[in-house]
Amino acid sequence: MGEFVILLQTETIRETIQDVGFQATLVEDKTNEKSTYVCRIQIKGMTCTSCSTTVESALQAVPGVQKAQVALATEEAEIRYDPKVVSYNQLIEAVEENGFEAILISTGEDRSKIQLKIEGTLTSNSMRMIENSLQALPGVQEVDIDPELSKFSISYKADMTGPRNFIKVIESSESGHFKAMIFSEGGGRESHRTDEINQYYRSFLWSTVFTIPIFLTSMVFMYIPGLKQGLDTKVVNMLTLGELIRWFLATPVQFVSGRRFYIGSFNALRHGSANMDVLIALGTNTAYFYSVYSVSRAATSLHFKSTDFFETSAMLISFILLGKYLEVLAKGKTSEAIAKLMELSPEAAILLTLDKEGTVLSEEEIDSRLIEKNDVIKIIPGAKVASDGYVIWGQSHVNESMITGEARPVAKRKGDTVIGGTVNENGVLHIKATRVGSESALSQIVRLVESAQMAKAPVQKLADRISKFFVPLVIVLSFSTWLAWFLAGKFHRYPKSWIPSSMDSFELALQFGISVMVIACPCALGLATPTAVMVGTGVGASQGVLIKGGQALESAHKVNCIVFDKTGTLTMGKPVVVNTRLFKTMVLSEFYELVAAAEVNSEHPLAKAIVDYAKKFREDEENPAWPEARDFKSITGHGVKAIVKNKELVVGNKSLMLEENIVVPGDAEEMLAENESLAQTGIIVAVDRELVGVLVISDPLKPSAAEVISILKSMNIRSIMVTGDNWGTANSIAKEVGIDTVIAEAKPEHKAKKVKELQASGYVVAMVGDGINDSPALVAADVGMAIGAGTDIAIEAADIVLMKSCLEDVITAIDLSRKTFSRIRLNYVWALSYNLTGIPIAAGVLFPSTGFRLPPWVAGAAMAASSVSVVCSSLLLKYYRRPKSLDNLEISGIIVE
Repeated sequence: MGEFVILLQTETIRETIQDVGFQATLVEDKTNEKSTYVCRIQIKGMTCTSCSTTVESALQAVPGVQKAQVALATEEAEIRYDPKVVSYNQLIEAVEENGFEAILISTGEDRSKIQLKIEGTLTSNSMRMIENSLQALPGVQEVDIDPELSKFSISYKADMTGPRNFIKVIESSESGHFKAMIFSEGGGRESHRTDEINQYYRSFLWSTVFTIPIFLTSMVFMYIPGLKQGLDTKVVNMLTLGELIRWFLATPVQFVSGRRFYIGSFNALRHGSANMDVLIALGTNTAYFYSVYSVSRAATSLHFKSTDFFETSAMLISFILLGKYLEVLAKGKTSEAIAKLMELSPEAAILLTLDKEGTVLSEEEIDSRLIEKNDVIKIIPGAKVASDGYVIWGQSHVNESMITGEARPVAKRKGDTVIGGTVNENGVLHIKATRVGSESALSQIVRLVESAQMAKAPVQKLADRISKFFVPLVIVLSFSTWLAWFLAGKFHRYPKSWIPSSMDSFELALQFGISVMVIACPCALGLATPTAVMVGTGVGASQGVLIKGGQALESAHKVNCIVFDKTGTLTMGKPVVVNTRLFKTMVLSEFYELVAAAEVNSEHPLAKAIVDYAKKFREDEENPAWPEARDFKSITGHGVKAIVKNKELVVGNKSLMLEENIVVPGDAEEMLAENESLAQTGIIVAVDRELVGVLVISDPLKPSAAEVISILKSMNIRSIMVTGDNWGTANSIAKEVGIDTVIAEAKPEHKAKKVKELQASGYVVAMVGDGINDSPALVAADVGMAIGAGTDIAIEAADIVLMKSCLEDVITAIDLSRKTFSRIRLNYVWALSYNLTGIPIAAGVLFPSTGFRLPPWVAGAAMAASSVSVVCSSLLLKYYRRPKSLDNLEISGIIVE
């Protein structure tokens, strides 16, 4: 008999099966384990698109890696991997094997992590005792120790333990007197950016110190009588004092300041690729070593007069370092949005200790990073909310603009949720922490923006494809330029008068070749898209529009058709029962008890409105217990069925009644039609297959809905409404907002089907929704936009999240994407124009007619300027403003929520 693989609970069962002659294998239950982690790694040493492509290919080749993205602009990699196949340490090794430095940012593991610094005399014995004590705590998963820094890294489950417990264990250790505090890593990403800026600044400064005298001795002092004679003094044979000084000064520039280019080119060539460093190293080495050859020959000859290019190599390196310094400086500003978000968290919090009755026993100020789940935190007026949670005492208004972009303060009272990082305007609040650390809304927004800035837009594939063959092509082009000019001079194809007096035909050709090699570096091309996407997504986040990457940005700017859900999207999403009519003799409270018992199991907004209304008949109970509903069934887009108190309930729309063969009397039909004409929804209730009553629910339109639809029409964007509601209500709502095309009584799969039909017709479709039933359509659309107050599933499925739940932000998202891609096109034009005009000029096409040639150091300055100009072009997006038509809506007082 064949082998059976069975999920077994105990070893005893396995042995029993084997005793009767069959083979059994114990399979571990891994249903609760995450099959995919997302790891983030910071990468140092990338200089151009070729570098990021090399690292990305290396990571993609690692077994277990599902997807790897490497961003040149952020100098980071985001890797989706299977932890059962590959570890994050192997991913770091893959990066370092390609010659780049890798620093782990996060492993993506579903656990919290904190690093504690221990003050006191630590011995190996005391460290072991502390480690054992920490491991013994419930919820602690892993403890790593760094003896040199006296640092403990602790991974734990936040719902079981927290950092204050760790500190308590460490400080109460019997092995010594210790003090524990959170380990500061000096700012993480921003610290690395600052270090990089400082490194380039120091390199440029020292390079300039040596380069300026080289420049003066070769290009200024040679025209000053007296100084010229001194520099022309022979030192050894034909070697002059000026050449010796330049050689001495150029050497540290070439091998100390230019060391990074040697390292970068060596690592690239070692792995069979070529990057910007290869071009710079080739160009500067050619100039430097030809000069060394020339002056060495002059020193050993009585007749050879040398010509050196030490100023070319030194000035080339100095200008490129200046360009990189300005580029890194500008790139740092593209990620300011994330830095500002991270700064929102307060440094300290007031922790309250309560007794069983909720009376405050004590207050203690603690580091906000020490907050644990279920802690009670006091928020005084003017202070930042220290954690996500809900209000358990007090009333106030909270400014949430820094998170949601909503300008007006939001009223908060007992039971209302608050977001960490927002500001308490007035009144004192006591909140219970529900989500801390990496689980907080602020942390999730930061991660979303980080992922968005990592994701490549499809248009960037052009630069990636070019980078694969661009550097080898430039080398061939540079060599061809040198060879063409050298042969032309050798065979006297141009007059000797063209050759400057200070050089011969070989040296003239050499300068043309070096200029081509340097000016053609593809740095600007690689930065054209990612820097614009970084700034665009950052600006969106600051305005409450979270755009999940370049793909979403690129698709959004092409949108010409938007499909709107109705409930919670075009309407306020807070439906209320406005009328009830019973067609059978029945006590109203009993009627609502039955209906609420069935609807309490549904997530639909209309169901919640019914349950909330039913609570009015139980005013003496804060959270009433409804009768048990058996055999509950939700019919998506139609209603629910259940058995309550041995009675069969069917609650839903007219279509559901027809499907269940339940007769709808004429007076009920008239009531439904009348309500539908008023844009109200009628819910029919049948008990034991007989119609008992009709509930009328109203969900008012968002005040700005009609104006938003009108603006979209002016932008040549078609609007369509798809809803699960009845045709009468749907048509009434659509007419009120100005939408011509309506699809009603649609199930979730019908919404997705309609989206696909529109796509097949040639439309680029955006779907705007807020509920679970919108998720299939959000995924099917070219761009899914989730209203921020919607469900987590809808937000997860969407490409763009509108944090304020305002329809106006649909226009903001599309307008921002259009502005961003206009900037990307301009960046590409800017970058390509440098190469398309610069390469021919550097190759000497203007020299025969005008006598103009581009010295290598000028070519280097132009190359550096191209990268800086592209980054600065992207930075102009920081000044983005919403369309004025939206400002007019607010000024006129139309937006009242």
